[in-house]
Amino acid sequence: MMMNDLMMIFIGILFLIVGLLIGVAFLVLLERKVLGYIQIRKGPNKLGMGGILQSFSDAIKLFTKEMIYPNYSNYIVYYMSPIMSFMLSILIWVVIPYYFNLISFNLGILFILSCLSLGVYMVLVAGWSSNSNYSLLGALRALAQTISYEVSLSIILLSSVIMIMNFNMFYFEMYQLSVWFLFLMYPLSLCWFSSSLAETNRTPFDFAEGESELVSGFNVEYSSGGFALIFLAEYSMILFMSLLFVIIYMGGYSLSFFFYMKLLFISFFFIWVRGTLPRYRYDKLMYLAWKSYLPISLNMLIFFMGLKIFLI
Repeated sequence: MMMNDLMMIFIGILFLIVGLLIGVAFLVLLERKVLGYIQIRKGPNKLGMGGILQSFSDAIKLFTKEMIYPNYSNYIVYYMSPIMSFMLSILIWVVIPYYFNLISFNLGILFILSCLSLGVYMVLVAGWSSNSNYSLLGALRALAQTISYEVSLSIILLSSVIMIMNFNMFYFEMYQLSVWFLFLMYPLSLCWFSSSLAETNRTPFDFAEGESELVSGFNVEYSSGGFALIFLAEYSMILFMSLLFVIIYMGGYSLSFFFYMKLLFISFFFIWVRGTLPRYRYDKLMYLAWKSYLPISLNMLIFFMGLKIFLI
């Protein structure tokens, strides 16, 4: 029986990884199409019907190219950091409260916070091991950026945890049957969304990858498979942060069509912001994180603690 359970968990994880990779491929396609229409052009439209096979073609091209590495790079670390980054972005998906026999544990929120804080080390190591000034600058920016907003990100998450008084993500659905947390915690949900943009290094907080001033930033020396893995890790994190937003603020996890439409809508928001907003100034992000988000999140945390005590 134990062997059968392990086999089912293994098959479940395999399905999860394959589904995640296909989801990332179509998210990239959606982004390229949406950005194309925002800029009044078509986007990919040659390969397959309406360019539907473009992402798969790009993946084949990237993984079949030769991997080039700089002579002065720290080769082993340089080679391993994209792989570790990708593994971390897949590992974080096991906390989603599935209804079937995958992995379920009570400290899901703590596991998410641990994985999110480990993500920046991969960026830092990738930038440092390339032994290039531009990539090191991008990595240092990513580090400073993470220190700035991750404190308030954890406190915002803590407010939601206080409302359900549990680290298990199953409880978010039970507590949002009458009203979504999006309406109860409206300012916090917006703070969480913009912090998610910073967490995934997306516009307008993509300082680690500033093309205009850093020649692509921390991943400048990566090509072929290494670049593809960094790319996959970033987009799977976008999907995960969208999923987390839906679970925490928009009704919790449920195997329904409406749930996936909500997930698609939040993922579309990430793309919409990229097509609309210019890059933020670097010192303004620090100001925003320390002077705005931290006081707001601390005040709201104290408010929700008081509300929970009052309701009990």
